[in-house]
Amino acid sequence: MNDESKKEKTEDDGCVTHTHPVPPDDLGRYSIERDPHSEMDIANYVSAEAPDENVQHVEKIKREVVLGDIYDIWDVITDKDRWWVITNLTNLYSQKHFPSLDYTFSFHIGLMMRLKSRSDGVDGNDPSPFDEVLRRGEQASKKHDSAVEAEDYQAVGMLLRESLISLVSALRRRTTIPVDADQPQDANFIGWVETITNYLCQGASNKELRRHLKNISKETWQLVNWLTHARGANKTASSIAIDSCQTVMGHFIQMLQRDRTDKTEECPICKSRNVKTHFDISIHPDGDYYMSCSVCDWTNHPEASEK
Repeated sequence: MNDESKKEKTEDDGCVTHTHPVPPDDLGRYSIERDPHSEMDIANYVSAEAPDENVQHVEKIKREVVLGDIYDIWDVITDKDRWWVITNLTNLYSQKHFPSLDYTFSFHIGLMMRLKSRSDGVDGNDPSPFDEVLRRGEQASKKHDSAVEAEDYQAVGMLLRESLISLVSALRRRTTIPVDADQPQDANFIGWVETITNYLCQGASNKELRRHLKNISKETWQLVNWLTHARGANKTASSIAIDSCQTVMGHFIQMLQRDRTDKTEECPICKSRNVKTHFDISIHPDGDYYMSCSVCDWTNHPEASEK
C-alpha cells in the first residue's frame, strides 16, 4: 500500500481523534459515580498541602483492602501538577515523581505503617473537635521528655489536668445534656464525667461500661492532681499519668463518635449503610462532623437543611 492509499484510508475510516485533552474543570461531567463530599475532603487536603495550587479535578480511581485496612486512591489534577492521593492515613504523591500507581501504593502502605506506630497528634490539615485536647496532651508529653527535676514532673501533671478539663469542655459542646441533669461547675471534671457518661451510656445494658468510664476517669483525675503536688514526682509516675490520660481521652472520644454513628446506621433516604463521616471546620461554632450517603445525595450538613 503506497503513501497515497494510506492517506486516503485514514481520511475515509470515519475515526476522529482529539488533538487536545478535555479541560480538567470539565472532567467531572463525565464521571458516572461521584461522591461530592469525599471529593471535597480530598480537594481541601490537597489545597492545604499545596497552597499555591488550585484543584481542578478530583476523581476516585479505586479502593484497595490490605490486611483489613481500606485505602481509597484518588487522582487529583491542579493547575500546576497531578497527584495521587491515598487515604488511611491520607498522603499525596506527585505523579511526576511517582508515575506508577502500584509502586506508589506499596510505598504508601509501608510509610503509613511506620507513621501509625507513632503516637497520634494534632494535624492542621485534618481538623478535629478535639485538637485542643490533643495539643495539651502533646505539651505534657514534650515536658515529660525534657523533665529532670521534681518540679518539671509536677508541671506535667498541671498540663495533664488542663487537658482533662479541655476534654470535658469539648464533650459538653457536642452533647445535648437534658435540662434536668446536673450542671457542675466548669472545672469540676469528675462531676461532668458523671453527667456526660450517664447521657452517652444510657440503659441497663451499659451499666458496666458506665462504671468503668467513671472509675477510670476519677482515678486518673486523682492521679494527675497528686502528681501536680507530689514533691517526689518522678519519670515513672509522670509516664503512668500520661498513659492514663490518653486512655480516658480515647475512651470518651470513641463514645461520642459511637453515639453519633448509632443514631444514623443507615441513610434515611435510600436505607443504604454506606454512610460516611466528614468534618467541616466552617460549621459553627468551631467545626463539627456531618454525614453523607455515598449512594444517594443525602447529607445532614447544616447548609443542606437551609437549602
